[in-house]
Amino acid sequence: MVTTSATSAAREILTRLHDVMASRGQAQAKLDQVVDIIAKALNSEVCSIYLLRDGELELFATRGLNKAAVHVTKLALGEGLVGTIAEKNETLNLAEATSHPDFAYKPETGEETYHSFAGVPIVRAERAVGVLAVQHADPRRYDDVEIEALQTVAMVLAELIAGAGLIDEATVRGADTRDTASARLTGLRLVDGMGAGFAVFHQPRVVVEHTVAEDTEAERHRVYSAFDKMRDQIDRMMSQAEFGAAGEHQDILATYKMFAYDEGWSRRINAAIDSGLTAEAAIERVQQRTRMRMREIDDPLLADRMHDLEDLSNRLLRIVSGQLGTAAQMGLRQDSILIARNLGPAELLEYDRRRLKGVILQEGSLTSHVVIVARAMGVPVIGRVRDARRAIGEGDMVLLDASQGNVFVRPSSSVEEAFDTKLALGQKRRAEFAAMRDLPPVTRDGTRITLMVNAGLRDDMAALDTTGADGVGLFRTEFEFLVSAELPKRERQQRLYRDVMEAAGDKPVIFRTVDVGGDKVLPYMNSDSDAADEENPAMGWRALRLALERDALMKAQAGALIAAAAGGTLNVMFPMVSEPWEFDEAHALFEKQRASAAAKGKPLPLAIRYGTMLEVPALAEVLDMLLPRLDFLSIGTNDLTQFLFAADRAHPKLAERYDWLSPAILRFIARVVTQCDAANVPVGICGEMGGKPLEAMALIGVGIERLSITPAAIGPVKAMVRSLDLPALRVAMKELLAAPRRDMRGALQQWAEANGVRIA
Repeated sequence: MVTTSATSAAREILTRLHDVMASRGQAQAKLDQVVDIIAKALNSEVCSIYLLRDGELELFATRGLNKAAVHVTKLALGEGLVGTIAEKNETLNLAEATSHPDFAYKPETGEETYHSFAGVPIVRAERAVGVLAVQHADPRRYDDVEIEALQTVAMVLAELIAGAGLIDEATVRGADTRDTASARLTGLRLVDGMGAGFAVFHQPRVVVEHTVAEDTEAERHRVYSAFDKMRDQIDRMMSQAEFGAAGEHQDILATYKMFAYDEGWSRRINAAIDSGLTAEAAIERVQQRTRMRMREIDDPLLADRMHDLEDLSNRLLRIVSGQLGTAAQMGLRQDSILIARNLGPAELLEYDRRRLKGVILQEGSLTSHVVIVARAMGVPVIGRVRDARRAIGEGDMVLLDASQGNVFVRPSSSVEEAFDTKLALGQKRRAEFAAMRDLPPVTRDGTRITLMVNAGLRDDMAALDTTGADGVGLFRTEFEFLVSAELPKRERQQRLYRDVMEAAGDKPVIFRTVDVGGDKVLPYMNSDSDAADEENPAMGWRALRLALERDALMKAQAGALIAAAAGGTLNVMFPMVSEPWEFDEAHALFEKQRASAAAKGKPLPLAIRYGTMLEVPALAEVLDMLLPRLDFLSIGTNDLTQFLFAADRAHPKLAERYDWLSPAILRFIARVVTQCDAANVPVGICGEMGGKPLEAMALIGVGIERLSITPAAIGPVKAMVRSLDLPALRVAMKELLAAPRRDMRGALQQWAEANGVRIA
């Protein structure tokens, strides 16, 4: 947070620097004046400016060090404190410089008498082009106020040295070593799929050309106006967003909107304007601090949210500068592969999905928000392709095979032919799956498996017709809450639930009661101090725990569901149940709402079937107590997996470490199935595990006969089911679980291949 004193210190320096920049004279003379101004303003004995030239940091100006060292002292990137600041693009603030492991002594500077040291990078186009450093004889850390002032001044220096032609652009950008030969790049598979198109670069960041404000109030007005336009864009985008399948993307867009309306962010930008910066420079100044924070964040969930904030900062910067022409806004003229350092979810949504055939990111992780949105859009994505900008040129032909993590640039005819063959094969398989729409998912021995879809919006109901699914096994009611600016009224909820049931016709819909809290924050609900800043939101105050406490929210939802299901059957399911009494309280709440509606003479459902999610392992230990009260049970494999393994599924290092085909998971599910069968309670799976053919085969092998999965998974899983000999599979699964192999996945794949099961 920029303090008032930090703002005043920066304003004092910028006012004097403005006169220097506006004056006539050589760049060297101006830099000499700059170091004098900064040293005096911060009461510092030394102030020095190092600039990047020919790959080295050269001392360009100093007050306090030996003048003879100017243009003589040079440091490589990573050498000494100055080189470390430039290489890592980060700030250093040391009471005793010599104690730092990267300290390097340059005798010609005469700096041996100075103990304290503080330095900040001078940044241009996201790269350090120099370093601004101050030193003092007494050992002391510089105050936060002084560091804030230095960082703000460094922005202005970037403009001064760029205008004077002192930035070594070739060194900053790197030599263009790209050639015209074919190239193969590799990266991290983020969203499966294949795509071919011409390379299009997402708009590079706006370069701030003018940093010092002439009129502070005018700059403030420009920022306010830009915020209004940006928020309108986000609201419009969210209202128009359509996806073929439900998923976590709705949660993400709600969080994204919350950032757009964050008053703390706008206050920080205003404070930077108060220090004397232009609107563009103020946004960039706050964004630089965000990037520095991102490098210090170990929590992948928080890091993803910082990426979202950077996405919004880029959007705000484009609006305020008038540079709105992204590749999306200019329009894709042909099939395209998008190249970007990183993308926010809103930026991806701007692209024409008919022509966007894939995305290549220089960064990106399995859990980043843009990846979840891309998965919902059906756009293949490869991340961590470090050489993308160097190796790929605008307009190059690019083939993307995300399933293998491969990118082929300017491919040869033989590579293109092989790619086209594989792509055609994939299209043929999808056509085969579509042709199976009306065929039942029946095993070779005649066992009927129930295949249902997951949904969360009205538009998702179209998937019942396109896939031939048996119904909706999980309708996520919280999406209506997350995309709303205020708590949805009971009447609005009722309309949604009625529309969903009417769209389903005679097919069942299982409504999961609202699952919010934790990392699914509703901005219009006041947070309790106990629930704020949770260290592990997945295990926190969320779902049924929150709903039972905020019973007004759950009563409104119960009333809406009961009214919407009048004359039919209502299937309702409670999430995150840990103990039987939680189910009992939720059940009693619904029954009280039903009794209230009956007393008022309102039409009622013919029946209400109550179920629960089994996500918390503790519930399995008391399942015998709960099963007599249940009409059905659904195992939520996403949360169950992370709770069983104590492994955060949002952590990129753990996301793929624990296999769904682990004996621990399969044995756990098998025990639950046995208990449910004994109690004559139907049990199914809700989660990504059931949407993968090999995993689905294993689940069916331990007794699961109902799967609720994404619409895109219905075809592949149905094909697997119809090729399956269930009695033989169950014998094999019993043997494997009795004496598990270390590589259970490999063992199951071998069995599937040997028995003609279609899993590819």
